[in-house]
Amino acid sequence: MENNFEQQQSQTDLGTIKIANEVVAIISGLAATEVEGVAGMSGGIAGGIADLLGRKNLSKGVKVEVGEKEAAVDLFIVVDFGVRIPEIAIKVQENVKKAVEGMTGLNVVEVNVHIQGVVFPEEEKGEEVSRVR
Repeated sequence: MENNFEQQQSQTDLGTIKIANEVVAIISGLAATEVEGVAGMSGGIAGGIADLLGRKNLSKGVKVEVGEKEAAVDLFIVVDFGVRIPEIAIKVQENVKKAVEGMTGLNVVEVNVHIQGVVFPEEEKGEEVSRVR
């Protein structure tokens, strides 16, 4: 996953506005995790198991490409067991597009959602069985 530190910039009458790609990635990650059914961002797959990242690492499961006026976002997420994945993916796309466009003024041309795993609920006995596969 890339965390680009390049910046999107625009010129105004008062000066230059610069938005780091990392900012777009954080906005995207936060917007994705706001969708019910998304367990979290994925840090990639190691040994067949997706790493589930907490809120402190929102940009780690995101790859962004930012141009002068447009942005493309790739999100790597883990979902809760039992959700309808296509519905969750569409909601993530819509929420990310709305958040990035609203906060940065960039036109989001694509939001690609990559489902990296599923989190299973814990058993009633308190035994930990939450796994990401």
